[in-house]
Amino acid sequence: MSFNSAPLTRRALLLSSSALLMLSAGRAIAQETTSETAEAEAPSEGQPFSFEWLVEMMRGARAQPFQPEVVEGSFLNDLTYDDYRMIRYDPERARFGDIENTRFELHAFHMGWLFTEPVHMSEVSEGIAHPMEFDTDDFIYERESRKKVPEHAPLPGVAGFRLHHPLNRPDVMDELVAFQGASYFRALGRGSSYGLSARGLAVNTGIDVKEEFPHFTRFWVERPASGSDHVTVWAAMESDSLTGAYEFVIIPGEDTVFEVTAHIFFRKDVKQVGVAPLTSMFLYGDRNRAKFDDFRPAVHDSDGLAIERSNGDRVWRPLSNPPRLTSSYLSETTPKRFGLCQRSRDFEDFQDVEALYERRPSCMVEPIDDWGRGTIRLVEIPSTLEVNDNIVAFWVPSEPGRAGEEMTLRYRLHWGDLPPEENGDLAYVYASRAGIGGVSGIEAEEGARKFVIDFSGGQLEHLPASAVEEMSIVASAIGARITSQVLQRISGHTMWRLVLDVIGEEDVVELSAHIEGYGRKLTETWLFQWITEA
Repeated sequence: MSFNSAPLTRRALLLSSSALLMLSAGRAIAQETTSETAEAEAPSEGQPFSFEWLVEMMRGARAQPFQPEVVEGSFLNDLTYDDYRMIRYDPERARFGDIENTRFELHAFHMGWLFTEPVHMSEVSEGIAHPMEFDTDDFIYERESRKKVPEHAPLPGVAGFRLHHPLNRPDVMDELVAFQGASYFRALGRGSSYGLSARGLAVNTGIDVKEEFPHFTRFWVERPASGSDHVTVWAAMESDSLTGAYEFVIIPGEDTVFEVTAHIFFRKDVKQVGVAPLTSMFLYGDRNRAKFDDFRPAVHDSDGLAIERSNGDRVWRPLSNPPRLTSSYLSETTPKRFGLCQRSRDFEDFQDVEALYERRPSCMVEPIDDWGRGTIRLVEIPSTLEVNDNIVAFWVPSEPGRAGEEMTLRYRLHWGDLPPEENGDLAYVYASRAGIGGVSGIEAEEGARKFVIDFSGGQLEHLPASAVEEMSIVASAIGARITSQVLQRISGHTMWRLVLDVIGEEDVVELSAHIEGYGRKLTETWLFQWITEA
């Protein structure tokens, strides 16, 4: 990750003019178009394209204010939620389906309902970008939606797109990746079903100024070669405060990998830049199950924030659904990786035959360059419904974004099961529970809480129960007192259980615990933020 302040060169200035013509042309078409005139107005000729060209274009576009596109006088403005859910892309019209032995197909998302700003798309072949044009013939309209949609009508843009790939079976084109809404996107590993999402950038999230949501306004998708095992997507990002040029090299597999390169150009000062943001949902689990009258034991897309530090140490921070918005700030220097994970992988953990929460992917961010000093920030928002994404995690560089500066980002995103037992010799947190503190059958002291952490895997699982004499508990509490701590091997299992009894003394308590023994650390570090007013 790097920041710099670069002067506007003659080349950038010339490309700025090109950028403004290109970006403004699309806006003008969208603002003035009707379904009858769009076909005549839309560009159709190809033009040279490269990522370097896109970078220079967005660097130049920074000099002009952002003007979101508006579509007026269109049937798109009349589509309701009920209409929108009755619209789907016609698989018979999938892009790239004409390629022999193709391993990727592209389907577009229709505009309408919440998706009012056109997203423009191009196909790149042999260094030439050709606009992708879509019309109502590309989509299937069911039931009531048919009455609102004219036949053979050109569309001013789309709401995003998804890529399909034979991820699970060689004869089925499974959905692999979806880009839709602002700068949101999500992906699947083998056997996964959609859960958490990523974003291009988070701007001023959860602080004392208004959050800003940058948009991917244009996409360029490389026409994949026959039998290709990867596909490249480029995107232009814009918002009031910045512009950006993104490259995504997408490699499907057991774990689907995105290789991301991004260049950000600041139009205005940005108080907090959120790099590689991940967004997920945590409604309830082992620690707050009693607050929800539901037959399911747990409901969440992710159950923890995982961090692997530069020295190989690992941290696990279980997620919460707090009574008020809360944040955790974890200072790091170029972590090896971090992300939101779903460690619960059994149907019995959820008992939901439709949502299949046990198949929701984890996503880990792996920095490629030296990101230097910064903070991994976790934001947890109270929620009563599982449709709300109430969890956000991202990297905050030590320096804010300043007008005229540039920032370069390179990282990988890993999507899939990502089981923790593959992470080496350290035991991992298998489960984390909480309840009333003290001794069972005796009235608990006011403010008492019991935390139960089960560790599994690593070298710990090979140690006998008697090895507890050689081990030590390293636990701390800020804003509370630890009144007792007990470690024991669970009989008949390879897991070890740590029990902490804690008396809360402040509204917010920060807890930390791990196990050491034989001159080394034996487990990852369990962290938890306890809001005592809950």
